[in-house]
Amino acid sequence: MSKANPVERWQAALEEAGELTPEIVSEITRIHGDRGAQAIEAVGENRVKAYRDFTIVVGYDDEYIVEDGNCTCKDSEYNLDDDDPTERCWHSLAVAIARRVGHVDYHDMWYSDVREFL
Repeated sequence: MSKANPVERWQAALEEAGELTPEIVSEITRIHGDRGAQAIEAVGENRVKAYRDFTIVVGYDDEYIVEDGNCTCKDSEYNLDDDDPTERCWHSLAVAIARRVGHVDYHDMWYSDVREFL
């Protein structure tokens, strides 16, 4: 794992630990700053939801779809460099964290159906 980038290293450590240890939290926030802290907060508040069709992160003003590490938020669209793995929005980071610690809120329904009611 020595050739892994910093994101791959914390993800591997998190997957192995299965929980957010102080060292992993420190590494995530060192690499991702406030975005990392927001992601950890969202996981702790159970705001990562998986549906049959999408994984959603409940944000402060809206819900954001995260697929394959890509997010529908404006931060991802306008502010982040797709080629830099350390530049990820907090929604995408929250999904990566929640999946590795088993803290995703699963719903056996289609998000597209749920979204119609919102």
